[in-house]
Amino acid sequence: MMSRVLASPSKYIQGAGELSRIKDHISRLHGPYLFVMGGFAYTHLKGIIEESFKGSGATLVFEKFNGECTHNEIERLRTVYSLNHCGVVIGVGGGKALDTAKGVSYYEECPVISIPTIASTDSPTSAISVVYTEDHEFDGNLILAKNPEIILVDTEIIAEAPVRLLVAGMGDALSTYFEAMANVASHHENFVGGTCTNSSVALAKLCYEILIRDGVQAKKSAENKKCTQELENIVEANIYLSGVGFESNGLACAHSIYNSLTILPQCHHMYHGELVAFGTVVQLVLEKRPDKEIQEVLQFCTSVGLPVTFSGICSGEMSSDDIMKVAETACKPGSFMECEPFAVTPHMVYDAMMKADALGREFI
Repeated sequence: MMSRVLASPSKYIQGAGELSRIKDHISRLHGPYLFVMGGFAYTHLKGIIEESFKGSGATLVFEKFNGECTHNEIERLRTVYSLNHCGVVIGVGGGKALDTAKGVSYYEECPVISIPTIASTDSPTSAISVVYTEDHEFDGNLILAKNPEIILVDTEIIAEAPVRLLVAGMGDALSTYFEAMANVASHHENFVGGTCTNSSVALAKLCYEILIRDGVQAKKSAENKKCTQELENIVEANIYLSGVGFESNGLACAHSIYNSLTILPQCHHMYHGELVAFGTVVQLVLEKRPDKEIQEVLQFCTSVGLPVTFSGICSGEMSSDDIMKVAETACKPGSFMECEPFAVTPHMVYDAMMKADALGREFI
């Protein structure tokens, strides 16, 4: 019998104005500190960080992230890290900036801190760095030896971000419970060398329950730039509950569909979580889940603005050949589709995608 293993960051900190207290939160880790910063973070948040460290004598190295988590970008930042004799790397920005910082940590074997400025994915908490090609296609995962030391989430910053990003995070989080259930049924190994724990499955279920309960109101709060309780709950669900949930339980069909959709240029304008949301509907259809459950997911998606049809995820036409290409890619050896509790063929995925699109069109 395989060991049960749960992975999580050493500390998760969330609240309004927390970035201004960053020195107090991370000073136990010795620098110099390399900050890998997205464009918005570099322009608008660098001053807040500098003010927090004012008078501390700490050496801060700020480097602007180039926009895609590629092996070339990771190598560029490793050079900056080495030349400045850094001891910690800190990602500040969206998921790709954080994954790039984690990529540096992977090779330099140093602590990493995640400071997400948006709640669009569950990547900040994980010991996984998702790498892409220069053409923005999925290029594999780097698995770190341990999770980030600290996740620091300033909800005042999250509330100011575009609402679409928060909604995309809900789409990513939406898959967590269903993919966990697939892995429970298949007894598939999770990302940390074991199987699901009762705790990790409970976190995944809580993630789904919070989405259904607070998702719509949290979107309204974000539209009004207000840090309400519902927004705080959804941010925690998007980042922490979904992050620990997916890593400690595993992924399945929904993320295999996402990875495969990235091969289509007409889907490149979509955010990760938006494609995962559609992949979740595909997974429910593939698994022949109860109609009531599928209807609840479709209702949630449409109420917050997540796509449930081909037209919702494509900037142009999605041909039958495109759909089959996605289905075949989703079923390649080593894909997350192997985590489903039954053998899955490309034709099964093709049919599930077609039915998911049809259900989505009927629902909206």
